[in-house]
Amino acid sequence: MREGIHPSYGPVVFRDRAANYAFLTRSTMTSERTVDWEDGNTYPVVDVEISNVSHPFYTGTARVLDTAGRVERFERRYGKNG
Repeated sequence: MREGIHPSYGPVVFRDRAANYAFLTRSTMTSERTVDWEDGNTYPVVDVEISNVSHPFYTGTARVLDTAGRVERFERRYGKNG
């Protein structure tokens, strides 16, 4: 890799404010704000609006579309066999 063209890659805390959940990972994102983590070190913190803890797909509260009703309506309108 060429020197000086890549952003710095280091530990960052991502915090989901809606679910009151935070996790430490490595990223190229940076922030002026910091947080004291469980290991006693201080890391930059990035607030996110949604994560796997609060996303409806991962929590099981996602809505299922009524595709059967749409298919039946299409078949009534245009016939089953085209």
